[in-house]
Amino acid sequence: MAKDMITGAEILMRALVDEKVTTLFGYPGGAIMPVYDALYDYRDRLNHILVRHEQGAAHAAEGYARVSGKVGVCLVTSGPGATNTITGIADAMMDSTPIVVITGQVGASMLGTDAFQECDVVGITQPISKWSYQIREAKDVAWAVSRAFYIARSGRPGPVVLDFAKNAQTDLAEYVPQHIDFVRSYIPVPATDPESVREAAALINSAQRPLVLVGQGVELSGAQEILKTFLEKADAPAGCTLLGLSALPSDHPLNMGMLGMHGSLASNYMTQECDLLIAIGMRFDDRITGKLSTYARQAKKIHFDIDPAEINKNVKVDVAVLGDCKETLTAVTALLHQCSHSAWRQSFQPFQEKENRLIIEPEIHPTEGPIKMGEVARRVAEKTDCKAIMTTDVGQNQMLAARYFKFTQKRSVVTSGGMGTMGYGLPAAIGATFGAPERTVCLFIGDGGFQMTIEELGTIMEQQSPVKIILLNNNYLGNVRQWQELFFRRRYSFTPMKNPDYEKIAEAYGIPCRTITAREDLDQGIDEMLSTPGPYLLQVAVVEEGEVLPMCCPGNDVDNMLLRIK
Repeated sequence: MAKDMITGAEILMRALVDEKVTTLFGYPGGAIMPVYDALYDYRDRLNHILVRHEQGAAHAAEGYARVSGKVGVCLVTSGPGATNTITGIADAMMDSTPIVVITGQVGASMLGTDAFQECDVVGITQPISKWSYQIREAKDVAWAVSRAFYIARSGRPGPVVLDFAKNAQTDLAEYVPQHIDFVRSYIPVPATDPESVREAAALINSAQRPLVLVGQGVELSGAQEILKTFLEKADAPAGCTLLGLSALPSDHPLNMGMLGMHGSLASNYMTQECDLLIAIGMRFDDRITGKLSTYARQAKKIHFDIDPAEINKNVKVDVAVLGDCKETLTAVTALLHQCSHSAWRQSFQPFQEKENRLIIEPEIHPTEGPIKMGEVARRVAEKTDCKAIMTTDVGQNQMLAARYFKFTQKRSVVTSGGMGTMGYGLPAAIGATFGAPERTVCLFIGDGGFQMTIEELGTIMEQQSPVKIILLNNNYLGNVRQWQELFFRRRYSFTPMKNPDYEKIAEAYGIPCRTITAREDLDQGIDEMLSTPGPYLLQVAVVEEGEVLPMCCPGNDVDNMLLRIK
């Protein structure tokens, strides 16, 4: 029987369908046009979302992946189309987000000739991806796609790049479905040493002052329920990293709040008082640890992680429990005694009360002065019954939303952690609406970050993506201004911003908009935003020189937190 020969571009379509892809974010161009031509016949199976910039495609794929648990996919052309995705690829690598980026490339015969829109995509992206591969022949397409998705989603997730030469898109080959679940020399989930499980359990059972650090690894592994069982059996208070905030309900009695530079007093101070530090699916980055040489020196340390490279990278630990934390937490929990640490838990209370009196209440329940970012975030959370997805950009809007939003559901945090990418928020929020269409997506964004990817309002207009945009407008690059205030004698060098008329911009894109300048109008504005079908832009004029406090300044001990600036 004659073989069914089809183009490499159509093989790509069939392979994506086989990977159960339903949504792609992309932007066409010359070197990827054969793929887009093939996509025309797959519109009933593959929903392509036309973004307005390739960076937006990568971030949208990230947002989709973060809330859905699936691999996000973006499709772009060669040259600048490919290089425009670099920020998103690096962001996904830092934050362990599974995306597959498919870039067009000039034909194989033209490689190395400096042809129009040629660039070394593989060379550029290798350091910032789990795998980067150039497809030069149509017969390799199905294999490459299957391998790409396997690598992206397995183990510690991350981005994969497929650079698709134009001749491989147009040449003919037989489509043979591939289902790769093994790559030689790639060990996605390391074997768990049973002795490490026993040692970890023994340390936890003997600890008097245990503290748990909850990271995004809990979300990625689907370990949210076993985490609660583990914490309750160990009777161990917990702090959460930025990306791990929704892994544990905000109102859980053992949740002591966010860790790190702008984390809670209790979780940060008690890091220096605990006798056992238990890190689960987090990487001890500098925003968590503060000064490394003094970080939790008094405590023994256990590190649960799927990536051996993270063990002892920044913080030396006593016990490393390698493996998927859903499985390793289950194994350790089975060996735990039912513990009670009531005195230890109660020792957190004075710090909570102090922070509530000096920082939290003035931020979320101010009685005078301009509106504050924190009170906006808390009111939005309350009016969505704490069930919404919190998406943020980067800056003061991010930190204050993270501090004051509340979570009851898993996979509810979509923000740029390790890279701190301004411009991330808007396209990522669009992606989130497609990854979790049944949920409310609330985007907190500043006037600086908004203007970095504001063109994606066009995507929202076209798709009617129901993103609830809360623009916290302070007419400054707020986070940089705060650092200038602290460390550069209030020399506000190029941080004040002259802003456009955002209501007119929203009107041009057909997006309902309202501006709030008075506190008494805030509740009504939020209600109107949430009750309006589809997208909405709520601009809130907030205090111009607001502060994110408390703050552990760079190079300081994690328990040396600034409580006031002025």
